[in-house]
Amino acid sequence: MTDTTIDVVPVPTQPVEPTAPPTAPPTAPPAAPSAGVEAPARRSTMAVRKRNGDSEPVDVMKIVRAVERWCDDLAEVDPMAIATRTISGLYDGATTAELDRLSIQTAAEMTASEPEYSRLAARLLSNYIDKEVRGQQIASFSQAVRLAHLEGLVGDETAAFVEANARKLDHAVDVSNDRRFEYFGLRTVYDRYLLRHPDTRMVIETPQYFLLRVACGLSHTPQEAIGFYRLMASLAYLPSSPTLFNSGTRHTQMSSCYLVDSPQDQLESIYDRYAQVAKLSKFAGGIGISWSRVRSRGALIRGTNGHSNGIVPWLRTLDSSVSAVNQGGRRKGAACVYLEPWHPDIEEFLELRDNTGEDARRTHNLNLANWVPDEFMRRVEADEQWSLIDPHEVPELPDLWGPAFEEAYAAAERDGRYVRQVSARELYGKMMRTLAQTGNGWMTFKDASNRTCNQTSDEQVPGAPVVHLSNLCTEIIEVSSNSETAVCNLGSVNLAQHLTAGRDAIDWEKLRATVRTAVTYLDRVIDINYYPSEESAASNPRWRPVGLGVMGLQDVFFALRLPFDSDEARELSTRIAEEVYLSALERSTQLAAEHGAHPAYQETRAARGDLHPDLWQVTPTQTERWAALRESVRENGLRNSLLIAIAPTATIASIAGAYECIEPQVSNLFKRETLSGEFLQINTALVRELKARDLWTPAVREAIKRSDGSVQGIADIPEDVRVLFRTAWELPQKSLIELAAARQPYIDQSQSLNLFLASPTIGKLSSMYLYAWKAGLKTTYYLRSRPATRIQQATVSVAVKPTDEAAIACSLENPENCEACE
Repeated sequence: MTDTTIDVVPVPTQPVEPTAPPTAPPTAPPAAPSAGVEAPARRSTMAVRKRNGDSEPVDVMKIVRAVERWCDDLAEVDPMAIATRTISGLYDGATTAELDRLSIQTAAEMTASEPEYSRLAARLLSNYIDKEVRGQQIASFSQAVRLAHLEGLVGDETAAFVEANARKLDHAVDVSNDRRFEYFGLRTVYDRYLLRHPDTRMVIETPQYFLLRVACGLSHTPQEAIGFYRLMASLAYLPSSPTLFNSGTRHTQMSSCYLVDSPQDQLESIYDRYAQVAKLSKFAGGIGISWSRVRSRGALIRGTNGHSNGIVPWLRTLDSSVSAVNQGGRRKGAACVYLEPWHPDIEEFLELRDNTGEDARRTHNLNLANWVPDEFMRRVEADEQWSLIDPHEVPELPDLWGPAFEEAYAAAERDGRYVRQVSARELYGKMMRTLAQTGNGWMTFKDASNRTCNQTSDEQVPGAPVVHLSNLCTEIIEVSSNSETAVCNLGSVNLAQHLTAGRDAIDWEKLRATVRTAVTYLDRVIDINYYPSEESAASNPRWRPVGLGVMGLQDVFFALRLPFDSDEARELSTRIAEEVYLSALERSTQLAAEHGAHPAYQETRAARGDLHPDLWQVTPTQTERWAALRESVRENGLRNSLLIAIAPTATIASIAGAYECIEPQVSNLFKRETLSGEFLQINTALVRELKARDLWTPAVREAIKRSDGSVQGIADIPEDVRVLFRTAWELPQKSLIELAAARQPYIDQSQSLNLFLASPTIGKLSSMYLYAWKAGLKTTYYLRSRPATRIQQATVSVAVKPTDEAAIACSLENPENCEACE
């Protein structure tokens, strides 16, 4: 790359060579010849059409040489096998672009037997993308940005910034970073993230141009942009998808999450919420919305002397709206509705995702979550009655938590202001049934969320900030109101890229530096961001919350040979959480010294001297750094009211080639479906381990396939290897809850915690979620179960007096002895 800037040559309105849609996978070729088969003749009778229109005979050795260019560090790859398989899938007159796509797909399909083919497929795809971009006469980053600006894709400020610093930025592009990608990650980038020409739909930026464009959209100087680009290109840190989609573009909506308080019990307020949700979802925001203030079915409407139809018809309309707004075609619109369990429509709410019953009372696109007060869980445990109260009758309940909620709730009961009473256990059983059958109806805990939120106060006066709900993925815990929609900007540190050179320990200094850089740019999003609604624009600059998370914890445990449920793993996980939070706080107080504390700082617990570990009454390990931090916070305040949230990271973890967030692996070998298509994934750590023991044999590979990615029943694999490489289905769920609880004092928001049961029963679930509540978790996320699971009926007899041994072990009376948790 030279330092000179080249003028953009006008791009043809049609591609030089007709190609299939870039995202369409090529036709799968036949099986490869065995290793000992001789190569076919150097030249076949088939011909291919080159990009300039000329025709030439197919030359197998030319394909071999093209593959060999990318195999210098891939010792297990056989270029001849790729070439022969590719040719066997060609037809006479195919284009060289089709040949390239076929070779990419061929390499990807060989990943199951050798993980290095994933790297090869990614490199071939990188070369294909480069040809596509250069075929439009784009030879540099600045040219790509100039064209994108002319086509209305890149914003004026970013275009001017790049134009003014073109030489430095062009020179900073390091194409060798493409070698870091696995195929699935780079394919996702190509299909979903790279900017495309509005007419030809061809990509006009390479993966490295894409990352540098994201950096430029958030930077003030070329030095900043280059530094942030290098961090992202190393895959040590990635912002969340909305930031990757929109940074540097004309619509800089880079926030991931919006938390919308319940509409008031008024027609105008309900329709205002519909409009707000549509605007937020349009630019790739995930929505959480409460519906606890809207009156229940059968409640009197005094203005018309009629009776309410309840919340279900309103949620049906919301469901249709969310489905219609598909975020620019990049991904489906998504929302989660939160309801408190004292609402009289709670039972109908729990049936919204059922596949049976009246379809007019079902919502197939909305996610559901229960916003559960402690009083409900106590009554479940004590097997007491639970009163369902109409919010129109006692409108203050959504704004109260802890003792204040309990007093108001008990007063309403004493006064007889309830619609009806039900068994708390029966209702809890119905919640468990919904989880078991749909994975939805997530359990999130109102009191723990408010009690440990930096934005709230124990003094609950009218108008005081209250957390009314979480977000779409249950990791955001922020206050909201009728006038403020909570917002959060997300990004995640890839822990797998923070191991020492010997991959035998965490590189703590590198982790600290990454966190400080990440916080800087997450904070900057707040000022650059486009806010689709007045309520979000009012909230985010006032509280300035961010959500820094992690991914690749499972990669670290594999590298350090720590079973996921070991004491050592829990200790390391907590130590990482403390380091990330402490480093984030240190950077936030530095930013406060430079730019001022966030406007609502004086309303926070931190301003009163309580940092998040204090709210959990734990003593951190790095006492000197914490003492210095406290002094700095007293002097400067904090730039951000909240800093840490563990998001699911499904897509960005795939880009980074890491396991998702803080989750265990779900299989050692599986296919994964996304908008980019179906891709084979393999546990490279397991393959590395088996190769070191001379056990990566065809027989073992077939055994893993037959076992659906499990190694537990394969006698040829040693026991210590089987223990290390258990899947989420084979781990005690109690250990996942305890890992989450141990790190929670260093997560000032929350964490997307999936739980896994291959065959859930009401007894198992009852015990598991009671244990999660007692452990102090703020939220949980999906219940993952295997297909075709037989679900027991949600009745008291199942939950409390089960007839089979598994349910007895997991009954509410024996939460510590849950067989699902051991």
